[in-house]
Amino acid sequence: MNKKRKAILTILAIVAVMVIGLWGVDVEQGYLMVSDITTSPQDHVGQKVSTMGLVKNGTLSISPEMVSFTLVDAEDKEHEIDIEYTADLPANIVEGNSISLTGTMISESKIEAEQIVIGCPSKYSE
Repeated sequence: MNKKRKAILTILAIVAVMVIGLWGVDVEQGYLMVSDITTSPQDHVGQKVSTMGLVKNGTLSISPEMVSFTLVDAEDKEHEIDIEYTADLPANIVEGNSISLTGTMISESKIEAEQIVIGCPSKYSE
């Protein structure tokens, strides 16, 4: 096999691996701030959303069936949205912590979360 043919086959193999690896990845969906969602909630109802914010103090409720809390915008504390999560509880979910989540907006004031990612606490203190 000559060099040119080997190079073409190598490039095709790399492209094939990339296509298979990225299959199903939603590259259009970025994280929205809570304020982005709450200023125009009707645009997001019934759709999958990804957002991030802080677990509002005094709102975390953990039961065997569900975890619920209010997510507040990290920059503008006036914007908040209720979250319900029924999957396995993240081990280190604590009020005041930063989290990211993906879920379906089931009403103008509530998201049913499918995945929650807890922000890592800083190892440095002031």
